Formats: sequence, structure tokens, C-alpha cells
Amino acid sequence: MLIHICMITSSEQADWTKIRAFLATAEAGSLSAAARQLGTTQPTIGRQVAALEEDLGIMLFERLGKSLHLTQSGAELLEYAKEMGEAAGRISLVATGLSQSIEGKVRITASDVMSTYTLPPLLHQLRKKAPRLEIEVVASNDVQDILRREADIAIRHVRPDQPDLMARWVMDATGHYYASQAYLDRRGTPKTVSDLAAHDFISFGNPEQMLGYLVPLGVPLTLQNFRLGTSNGVAGWEYTRQGFGIGVMADHVAAGFPEMIKVLPDVEPFTFPIWLTTHRELHTSRRIRLVWDLMATFLTEQIS
Repeated sequence: MLIHICMITSSEQADWTKIRAFLATAEAGSLSAAARQLGTTQPTIGRQVAALEEDLGIMLFERLGKSLHLTQSGAELLEYAKEMGEAAGRISLVATGLSQSIEGKVRITASDVMSTYTLPPLLHQLRKKAPRLEIEVVASNDVQDILRREADIAIRHVRPDQPDLMARWVMDATGHYYASQAYLDRRGTPKTVSDLAAHDFISFGNPEQMLGYLVPLGVPLTLQNFRLGTSNGVAGWEYTRQGFGIGVMADHVAAGFPEMIKVLPDVEPFTFPIWLTTHRELHTSRRIRLVWDLMATFLTEQIS
């Protein structure tokens, strides 16, 4: 209740810019992480949080070593700040949905592999179709939160279950094992699935998760097979190309590297769905709808 009174009596000073800096810092855990999230600098975030503390006359954070921790007052204020953040997000969604101009920014999020190897031809199409659009590609393997406007359109491999989001299934893509000729010359070419147990693999992300997918398929691998790994799919593919081991890659991506060898080509391919996702409000925006429709057509033609 005390925090609520403070916010009302100090509303003219506690503007959204300061509250947003506080909210980002509380959620990200540090000033530097909040600055990256908001696209600004750490000193700016620090000044905004300090200004909010001065406006409200309370301390929001206490520093323990190198970490920031919410005070009790900060924790109470955080709930109100989240409500304001959600309201601001809804206002932005509605405003974007009402816009009928084929200009402005559209954020697309996709995995680093898809952002690097699949999307460039689409970006050329978008530049020709709507040269005044500003496209920002968020190349991330994490699920970006469309509800919080971290992205306008997402390419995902799982269907979202949030009721405010709409999704369109594009297609099921396929993947296989791939290796460089240099690696196969050095270690031999596997002839059967059981032969894979004697080979090195590149892990894309968590090797335990890869094992959790591969082992039930009858692939006799253990953690000992994953001697090199990375959370970055582009780096993992490059390590595969450089002969460090066998990697799993989408067939439409590997097709752009004719020097790479498909290992066990007759084995049933991996399959994974491709979904386009956006917020229902955003889909009424002319520019969002344009990008959405072009992406759906492009992905179907590019990957099939």
C-alpha cells in the first residue's frame, strides 16, 4: 500500500522511462543486462533507476558484491511496474495493428542458423517489395516473447499455446547427419546407425538434450561422443565443416554446402515443423501482414 501511495503522489516524476529502466533491471538482474535489453548504455540505466529512487524517496536495489538485489520496497513496486509494462505493450500492439503504412520497423526472430543461411533471399525480396521497411533480425535460439514485443514475427519449431498469439504451420522440414570429406577420410564413413557409436559429434546446445532425442531413435551415442559443442548453431555447423565431427543439419541449409557429405542418407530423416507466429493485434498491421505473407510463401518454396 505504501508503494502504491508513493506512485500516485509522485506520478509526475516517476515517468515510464524510469519505471521501464527499473523493470528491466529487476528482470535482467543487472544494469548491464538491462541496458542490452533496452538498447541503451549501463550509465543511462543507472541514472534512470537512481532518478526513480529519488522521485519516490525509497531505495529500490541494494548491491551485494557485484549483484543487485531488490529491496522489500523494490519488490512491492515491481508488481506495479509489471502491470504498467503489460499495459504499455498492449498500447504498442494496438497502435502497430492500426498502422496501415508500409514503412517502419519489423522485428523477425529466428534461430541463428535460419537467420544466417535461410533468410537472406527473403530480405532481398522484402527490400524490393517495401524499400521503406526497416527489418531487424533477432538471431536467437531462445524463444523471444512476442507478447512483450521482443519480436513481431517469430519462426519457431513448436506451436505456441498462448491465446493471444496466432500461428501458421508452414511445413515440416527434414534433416540428416552431415560430415566433411576430410573427417570421413580420417575416421571412415559410417555404414549403419550402430557405426555412429565410434564417431565424434558436434553438439548444438546441450548434449544431454541431443542424447534425449537421438537415443530413443536407436542411435547408440553417449556423452563421450560429444567432444566439441556450442550453443551457437552457425559455429557448430562451421566446426562440422572444419572436420571436427558429425553434425545434424536441416537439409535445406546443407544444400547450400555441396562439399558436405550426407551421412547415412538412406536412414529416415529427422523432421521438425516450422511455424510462423505473431500477435493477433499485430496481424492487422499492413506491414506485419506483408512480411508475414511473404515469409510464409518464401519458406514453403525455399525449404520444400
